[in-house]
Amino acid sequence: AGVQGAESSGRRGAPEGQRDGRNGGTGQGGDGLWPDTHSLPPSSLGQPPVELIRHREARWLEMTSHWEKAMARRYKKVLCRKGIPSSMRARCWPLLCGGQASMDRNHGKYKELEQSPGDPQWLETIEKDIHRQFPFHEMFLSPEGHGQRGLMQLLKAYTVYRPREGYCQAQGPVAAVLLMHMPAEQAFWCLVQISERYLPGYYSPEMEAVLLDGEVFVALLRRVCPKAYKHLQKHSVGPLLYVTEWFLCLYSRTLPFPTVLRIWDAFLSEGVKVLFRVGLVLVRLALGSSENLRDCTGVVETLEKLRSIPARLLQEDTFMAEVHNVAVSDRDVERECRTQLAKLRKVRPDFGYRPEQRLPNAKAIFDAQQLEDAQQPGKGRHPAPAFLIPEIVVDPPPPLPKEQRRLERERLKEQRWQEQERRRQEEAAEKQARKKKPPGRKKPDTRGKTFHVAQRPMLSLAQEGGEGEEPGPAKRNSAPYLETYF
Repeated sequence: AGVQGAESSGRRGAPEGQRDGRNGGTGQGGDGLWPDTHSLPPSSLGQPPVELIRHREARWLEMTSHWEKAMARRYKKVLCRKGIPSSMRARCWPLLCGGQASMDRNHGKYKELEQSPGDPQWLETIEKDIHRQFPFHEMFLSPEGHGQRGLMQLLKAYTVYRPREGYCQAQGPVAAVLLMHMPAEQAFWCLVQISERYLPGYYSPEMEAVLLDGEVFVALLRRVCPKAYKHLQKHSVGPLLYVTEWFLCLYSRTLPFPTVLRIWDAFLSEGVKVLFRVGLVLVRLALGSSENLRDCTGVVETLEKLRSIPARLLQEDTFMAEVHNVAVSDRDVERECRTQLAKLRKVRPDFGYRPEQRLPNAKAIFDAQQLEDAQQPGKGRHPAPAFLIPEIVVDPPPPLPKEQRRLERERLKEQRWQEQERRRQEEAAEKQARKKKPPGRKKPDTRGKTFHVAQRPMLSLAQEGGEGEEPGPAKRNSAPYLETYF
C-alpha cells in the first residue's frame, strides 16, 4: 500500500478505474499480486457506476470549455472533492494550476529549453535518479523508453528555466505523475506552477519553506490530535522526519495511487491546506489511539507506525472524506505561518522565506494570471482588443489670477476671524450666565450681638382672642409666647 502501490499504478491512457495497477489479473512486472477483476462489476470494485462517470465527465467537459466563466462566477462548484474523472485530468489539472495559461503565454519556450544543453552537473544527478521513479510502472520500465527519456528532458528543462534552484530529487516523482497524464510540455508548465505558485521555496537549495511548514504542521497537530502530538514530543520525533517526504513528493511515494490522484485533485483546487489535512489524518490514523501507541516505544517504532497504516484505511473515498472533515482552513494555515515565522526569525535572523509568495488555491492563481494578462495584453493568451476604450482625463483647474488669489486669501482670513469672534462671544455668554446664578440663602450674622427674650402675658393673649373664647392649643414650631428683642 506504500511505495510499491504508488509505483505500480497510474497507467496513462487506461479507462477509468484501471489506472491503479490492475492489468489483466496480474500486477506490474507479472508478480500476480492482484486478482482477476475484469469479470467483476464496477460497484464491487469500489468504482462509481458508468452512468455517473459519464455524467461527471459531461459536467467537467462543459466547465472546461468555459473555464474563465466557471472560475469567475462559479468557483465554488469547481471544488474537486468528489474527484476529477480520469479521462478529464489531463485537461483539468493544467487549467486548475494555471499551467495551460503559462504554456499559452510562453509559446515555444519549452522547445527552446529542451534543446538547451543544460548543466552537466545537474544532468548527471538527474540521470542517476531517473530509474528510481516508479520502476514498476510500464511507462518507466526501459531506460530507452519514452517515459524515462521524457522525464529526463522535462527535469533538464526545469534546471535551465530556473538555474538557481536547479534540480531537487523530490521533483522526480511529481514530474513523473504529471507525465503519466499529459504531454511533456504541459507537464513542464504544471511543474513550474506547483514549484512557484503552490509550493514556492520547497525545491530551493535552502528548503526553508519545508522547515516552516513542518513547524506549522506540529502546531496544527497539537490542536487537532493532542494525543499524537504528546507522543511525538515525548520521543523527540521532529516533523522533518516524516513530513518532508509527504509534502515534497505530494504523497506520491506514500499512499496508494488512486488515493494520490484524489489528493492531487483537491490540492490543485484548494491549495496547500490539503497537504496539511492529509498529513494530520495520517498521523491520527497511526498514532491517534492508545492501542496504536502501545507498541511505539521510540523513534524507530513511531516512524514505522506512520509507514504501516492499514490499506483498508487508505481507500480513496473513505480517506478523502476524513481529509475534508479536518477543521483546518486557509486562515488557520496563514495564522500559524505568521506565528512560526516570527519564532524562527528570532532563532535564525537570516531566515529569508516569505510565505506570502504562496497562493492559496486555484482561484487566486487564476486571478493573478488575469492581472498579469491585463498588465501585458500583448504577451497574454488573449490578444489585445481591436477597439480602444476611451480614457477619461480630468484636467486640473486653471491657476487663479494674482488679484483673485489675494481676494481669496482675504475671504478665508475674514472667515477665520468671524469664527474666532463667534467662539469668543459664546464663551463670554457662558461665563456671564454662570455669574448670574442666584446665590444660596445666607445665615444671619449674630456675632457680637445681645439677645433679650421676654414672655408675653397670657391674659393679653386671651383678650386678643375675644371674650368668652378659650385660647387654642399652642402650635408646634412657633413661639407665640416669646418675643425676642435685638
